[in-house]
Amino acid sequence: MAARLVPSLLEVLVLISLVSTCISSKPTNRIKSLNVIKELNRKGKYIGLITVTVTEQNAFFANGAFIPHSKHPFVDLAGRRFFVGKVNGTKAIFVKCGVGPVNAAATTQQLLDHFDLKGIIHFGIAGNVNNSMSIGDVSIPKQLADTGKWDWLNPNATWDPSIYVAELDFVKYNEPNFNGSNNLLGHLGYETEQFFSESGDPNTPQLLLWAQVSEDWLQVAATNLEGIELEQCLNSSLCLPEKPKLVVGLSGSTANMFVDNAAYRDFLFHNFNVTSADMESSAVVMTSLSNGLPVIVIRGLSDLAGRQSGKNAYATFGPLAARNTAKAVVEFINHMHAFDSSI
Repeated sequence: MAARLVPSLLEVLVLISLVSTCISSKPTNRIKSLNVIKELNRKGKYIGLITVTVTEQNAFFANGAFIPHSKHPFVDLAGRRFFVGKVNGTKAIFVKCGVGPVNAAATTQQLLDHFDLKGIIHFGIAGNVNNSMSIGDVSIPKQLADTGKWDWLNPNATWDPSIYVAELDFVKYNEPNFNGSNNLLGHLGYETEQFFSESGDPNTPQLLLWAQVSEDWLQVAATNLEGIELEQCLNSSLCLPEKPKLVVGLSGSTANMFVDNAAYRDFLFHNFNVTSADMESSAVVMTSLSNGLPVIVIRGLSDLAGRQSGKNAYATFGPLAARNTAKAVVEFINHMHAFDSSI
């Protein structure tokens, strides 16, 4: 008997049902989330809060200032959870973006595409590359540079200052350092970013080294936050040697790398005069500014980015730096009302 090649009507219907279920489940969840977001947006503008890691998220929620929305405490969208609530009366959307500039930029764009925002506060912890600052301190930078955009040049290439804003020459770090010695790693040339914005011509980037945070918001921080009381002790048995401080108006760097190297730390400070090194801030700032949205960055310093003699302090003092950062974020939001009563 010949094999039956044509499926029955019942088999076809079952197959169609299975395929439809697999295809439609995710869009159905997305539609549900978008409907919730539409409902939330009718209630007014929100402050967008973007942090990076679970440690920073836990420190922020442990602060106690964030009160979840009674009906819609969160919305899940594209793999991320957007927490909805208020910070001492100010409507806010909180999201953890994940590590790195790609995650940071994608989350920022997703946040401002879907929610009716007044502006974005980006916060978290960072490495300290400035010897005048200490672990536990909080920096609110006026500007951030993407120090991860570079060309790895041929060892025999000539550095062109008309193209590159800084040069890292590996031969300078040879050990032992013989004059005239060669290093096959050659050198790096640091480039400016290409910045696209609503205020510029379409499809025409501007060359940008420093992404500036919103001046008005920075002034609110400078007027009200410097001098706030920050935590000195992680617990009853582990304290920092000095009381942490908050400083407004320095500079920060962002790159897709975790800095734990004293030589590179010094290079960043001497060539870019930055205080903090992280993996997300400039991406959040550039994305916000591209869309014409106010933005500010608040970073707590968790470690010395390689200057320490022993183990990196990130794992030990990261939670303390995160708590100090969360406190600064809440204080900033509390003082925004005086600047803008619509917040």
